[in-house]
Amino acid sequence: MTFGRYCIAVGLTLGTLGMAPHEIHAQERAADRRRSLSPTQETSDDPRRVPAPSGPKGPDGSIVLRGGRVFDGTGAPARAGTVVITRNRIVAVLPPGATDWPRDARVIDVTGKTVLPGLIDLHTHITYSDPPVSTTEDGNDADMTLRSLNRLRYFLESGITSVRDVASAGDIPFRLKAWSARNAIAAPRIFAAGQLITGTGGHGNEVRNFAESGPRPIRGASGPDDWRQAVREQFKAGADLIKIASHFTTEEARAAIEEAHALGLKVTCDCETFYIDRAIEAGVDMIEHPLPRTDEAIRAMVAKKVEADPTVYIYTLLFNKLGGGYFGSSSRRFQFSDSLNLDVMRRMHRAGVKMGVGTDLVLDWYQHMPWPYINELKYFTAIGYTPAEALVAATKTNAELLDMDDKLGTLVAGKLADVVVVNGRPDDRLDDLAKVELVIRDGHIVIDDGRIFVPRHVPRAAPPPYGIKR
Repeated sequence: MTFGRYCIAVGLTLGTLGMAPHEIHAQERAADRRRSLSPTQETSDDPRRVPAPSGPKGPDGSIVLRGGRVFDGTGAPARAGTVVITRNRIVAVLPPGATDWPRDARVIDVTGKTVLPGLIDLHTHITYSDPPVSTTEDGNDADMTLRSLNRLRYFLESGITSVRDVASAGDIPFRLKAWSARNAIAAPRIFAAGQLITGTGGHGNEVRNFAESGPRPIRGASGPDDWRQAVREQFKAGADLIKIASHFTTEEARAAIEEAHALGLKVTCDCETFYIDRAIEAGVDMIEHPLPRTDEAIRAMVAKKVEADPTVYIYTLLFNKLGGGYFGSSSRRFQFSDSLNLDVMRRMHRAGVKMGVGTDLVLDWYQHMPWPYINELKYFTAIGYTPAEALVAATKTNAELLDMDDKLGTLVAGKLADVVVVNGRPDDRLDDLAKVELVIRDGHIVIDDGRIFVPRHVPRAAPPPYGIKR
C-alpha cells in the first residue's frame, strides 16, 4: 500500500498531516530518508544520507574570497561581495567593505572576478575507454582507474566540483568517490550509479560493446525479479542513484524503480520512443538525452514531474566525429540529428520540464573540456535561457536533480564549500567559463592559478634510528 492510499484508508487528510499534495506525490515516488532522521543528525554528503558521527570536517582554518562579483546561483543577479569559508562550509556572504571573518583567515583578493558555486555535470562515464585501447587495457582495473583519474582532472580544471557518474565499471567509481571525499586525490565529488541496468541485449549490452573479462559497466537483466535484484546489487556497492536503459517491459522498469525508491534512490533512464512512455508509467524520475519522444510523453513528464538531462552537445560531437551518425546500436533505431535534438529540448522547455546539464563525454572527448560543457550551456540559451539562467541550471537546478540541493548548488551560508572563481563574467558571457582560476572543493583549494594544486605532505614524526641520539 502506498503512503497516499494508507492516508485514505485510515481517514487522514493532507491537512491533518501538515503536508501539501506535492509532498505526498514525492513520498510515493521516492522515500526521502531525511524525513526519518533527526534534523541534527549528521549524514554522508551524498543522496544515500547514511548517519555519520558529528565533528569538524574539512581543512583547518578559513578562506576569504574578497572583493569579487558573487553569482550565488539562487537566481539573484551577481553582486559585489565577499565569500567566507570555514573548514568545509560557507559561513557568510558579506557585503562590500565588511571584514567580519577570523583574524587568521587566508584572504584571497578576487577583485574583478566572479565567484560562483561549483559546477555540476549530471552525465559522466569515468571508466570508459580512450582510443586506441587494447582489450587487455579495457578490462583491466588498474588501467580503468588511472584513466578515470586522468578524466577527472579535466573536469576539475573546468570548474566542475561534482560529477554524476551514470555507468562505470566495477567498484572503481565508488573507490574514487571515497578517495575524493577525503581529499586524497585531485577530483570532483563523485555521485555514482554503478552499473547501467538494461535488458539482455539492450543499450550498452549489445554485441560485445565492452571487454568480456574484468569489471563491466553494464548489468543485463531479464524479468522483474532480476531487475529488482540488479538494483539491490548497485545499492550494496554504494550507488547514489540508479540508471536503467531500454529495452525493458513496463513491469521490469516498475520493479526496478519501486525498489530504488524504497531504498531512497532516484532513477534515471536512457530511453527513447515508446520506452520513454513505459518509463514514465513506471514512475521514473528523469530521462537522459534528447532522444525522440512525443508531445504526449512530454506532457506526461510535466504532469508526473519527470526531469530531463538533455545532453545535446554530445550528439553534435558524435555526428561530427563518427561519420555523421550513431551506428551499430539496436537501441538507436530512429531518426535524429542536431536540429531534431534541439527541437526535443526546446519542446521540453516550452512545456515546463525541469532540465539539468550533463555532457556524456565518451572516448577521448573529455579532452575538449571545458568547451563541451560551455557548448551544452549555449544550447540552453538557444532555446530561451539567458546565460545567467543557464548557470543556475548548471548549479542550483543540477543540485536539485542530484538530490543534493540541501548541501550544494548555491553560495549560501551553511552549504558545503564548493566554490569556483572565474576571471570574467560568465553570467553575461558563457565563454568566460573557460577562465577558471581557483576551485575550492569541500573547503580544500584543488585548483590554483588554473592548475591542479596538491599541497606538500606534512611528514609524521618518526622515531630516530637505533642507537643514534638526536
